Formats: sequence, C-alpha cells, structure tokens
Amino acid sequence: MTLSVPADHSDRDRTRARIAEVLSRARRRTALLTDSVDEAELVAQHSPLMSPLVWDLAHIGNQEELWLVRDVGGRDAVRADIDELYDAFKHARSNRPALPLLDPEQARGYLGSVREKVLDVLDSSDLAGNALVDNGFAFGMIAQHEQQHDETMLATHQLRAGAPVLSAPRAPVAQAPAGGEIVLPAGEFLMGTSADPWALDNERPAHPVHVDGFAIDVAPVTNRQYLAFIDAGGYDRAELWSERGWAHRTEAGLVAPQFWERDGDGWTRTAFGVRAPLRLDQPVVHVCWFEAQAFARWAGKRLPTEAEWEKAARFDPETGASRRYPWGEDQPDEQLANLGQRHLEPAEVGAYPAGASATGVQQLIGDVWEWCSSGFEAYPGFRAFPYREYSEVFLGGDYRILRGGSFGTDEVACRATFRNWDHPIRRQIFAGFRLARDLREDER
Repeated sequence: MTLSVPADHSDRDRTRARIAEVLSRARRRTALLTDSVDEAELVAQHSPLMSPLVWDLAHIGNQEELWLVRDVGGRDAVRADIDELYDAFKHARSNRPALPLLDPEQARGYLGSVREKVLDVLDSSDLAGNALVDNGFAFGMIAQHEQQHDETMLATHQLRAGAPVLSAPRAPVAQAPAGGEIVLPAGEFLMGTSADPWALDNERPAHPVHVDGFAIDVAPVTNRQYLAFIDAGGYDRAELWSERGWAHRTEAGLVAPQFWERDGDGWTRTAFGVRAPLRLDQPVVHVCWFEAQAFARWAGKRLPTEAEWEKAARFDPETGASRRYPWGEDQPDEQLANLGQRHLEPAEVGAYPAGASATGVQQLIGDVWEWCSSGFEAYPGFRAFPYREYSEVFLGGDYRILRGGSFGTDEVACRATFRNWDHPIRRQIFAGFRLARDLREDER
C-alpha cells in the first residue's frame, strides 16, 4: 500500500486538524443517534437484522481502542476484557442482546475514555513512518468505521417502532426535472485508486478497465416510476424475476418497497416514525437487488455493472482522467450532494445539478445507495490491509455491489471509488438503483 507522506509540519498540521474534525463529527452523530432514545430502547433489539444500539455504541469505542490506542499509540488497554464481546465476527447480530454487554452509562464512559487517549495519540503522532499511520490512514479508517456504524444505527432507527425521535429539514425539491439517459462510448478508464490516502483496501489499486459502450440513466429510478411497475403487476409476473428472485419474492411476500403502505388509491411511506404520502419524484429506497433487477427487466433495461457505474461517475472525456467525485476534486457540500444525515430522506431527482458528472449523470453521490449487477470481487493486485476481515473474507460471497452512498452516509465514507456490498435480499439499507442498457448498433 503506497501512500504519500506529509512533506512538512504544515501538511501534518492540516492532516491532524482534519482528523480531529472528522473524529469529532462522527462522535457528535453517534451521540445524536444514541441520546435520542431512552435506555430501554438502547438495549432493545429492534430487528433481528440489527444489533442493539448499545452494542454498536461500545463496538465503535472498542475498534477505536484496538487500532488507535493500542496499535498506533502503543498504549495500555482501556478494556481488554471486552474485546470478544464486541468482535463482530464472533457473535451474530441476532445473538448480541443475550451477551453481557456494557450498559449505556458504561458504554458512554468507555467511549469518552478511549477518545481522550486517542486525541493524545494524535497530538504525539508524526503521521508518518509506516502504511498504517502515513497521512493519518488509521485515524481516517476509524472515522469511516464510526460513520458506517452511524448509518447502520440510522437504519435501526428506521426499523424501530414508536414515536419519532429524529428530525431534519425536508430534502430539496428539484428546480428542473432530471431524466433521460447519457451514452458513454466504449473505451478504457482508470478504475479504483492508488492515491487517495484514506481509501480502503477494496478500492485499491487503480487499474485500467475497458468498458463497452453503454447508456445510463441521468437519475435514479423514482417512486413515480416504481409505482408504474407495481401498477403493471410487476410483483405478480414471474417472467420479470430471476428464479431465485421470484422464490424470495414469494417466500417474503414482497408487494412493494419496504415501509410502503396502501392508503386508499395511493401509497404512503413511513420514515423514522412519520407516515406521509409518497414524494413521487424522490428516488425509490428500501428495495432489494432482486426487486431492482425485476424492475429493470420490466423497463427493458438492466442494472449497470460496477465498472459502468464508476466510469459514469468519474470519467472525464475531455481530460481522460478519473475524478475523485463526479463533479471534480472538491469535498461534498450541501450544493453538491445529499449526505451526512442532513436530511432524513432522498432529495428529488434533479435537486443537485451542480453535482453532475462530467458527462451529465446526476445524483451519483448521496440520496440512495445504488445496486449494481456485479458481485463483490477483488481488483487485480488487491492486498488486504490492515486486516482481512474488512474486505477479504467477503470477496466472492453472496453479495452485490452498492455504490454512491445515501442521505445517511457521511462524506468521509463516501467517494466515487468507495465500494459497499450486501446480500441481494437486504431492504433495510437505504438502497435504490438506476438503470443502464447496451448500445444499439446505430449508437456505437
């Protein structure tokens, strides 16, 4: 893993300041998600798919202690006795409520003690010397880890019953509609990254990929479009579904995206305890890969491959370069993408024209994770770093790739090379999709 090392004290100071900011931002969000419910709800399991919130809380602290206090800092353990309890590979989520977990007060105290030591380690680190600390990689990895668990906890909030406890401003409406498709001709582009200092192992290394010509939709599929699929009997037509997808649809009794309910002649969606009529021009969310695949067949299109998605997001045909974000190198802000739990819903399609890619594809970052047709595989030259359990143990399994982040994804854990993956039956995640198709002869 090759990283550039800060050249002087000013570079190190800027990196140190950024680390402190992203760690602090993640912890504020963690506090919001856990302080908003009482202790009974913190220790309850709101779905067998999810851990109790109090488990996530202490797990965040345990990973921070393992990597930053003990490994990077070489300091004494804060709570070595709880490592096994908070090892995600030793205990299935459904079994975690039965474990002798730290109670909420203990968990919060533990996080505070760990963070105090981490800030001391940060102040004393040169942020150079080996791949784990160069440019603050380990600190960035832990900030991403906490934000990923914050998004998981946000999904737990969506699954919990009871009165609403979270609030945020309504997501933006579109000033102009976004629709149609963009044709990208055949050609090579540079996929992945070898330069981004906080990119994770499965994003590496950068490598050239030839992609045949294809067309991709300007915007994700909307609630309005998905309603047309339902009204056309999409959930009752076995020919639209793969054999495995139809079996899952039948067994699970799927008739609409999760959290949708019929209301007379219309539909509502419940989001974080609030039931409201569908916003028809928002991207559809809470659909599994099998549902996305069936919709694509009904529409006469398909899901994009992972390489197609990344080329649409990053490739600049004028320069031949691959961008960090669709819009360029600048960090996301509220004019470019719907990220960071700023809103508790996707924005309408067309709401972020400034965030379009070089070829005009919109809302590739934020709003909803987008299912791709590809499975989760290693890039050529992949090397697990700094531990096998982040990526390597999942490679080649029963997973499908998701790209682009959601309204619940923080910017530190979202870039155009970032790769997410999940089982094709999962719907509790903030996932939607957009469509692609092969080019006709006259378009090539």
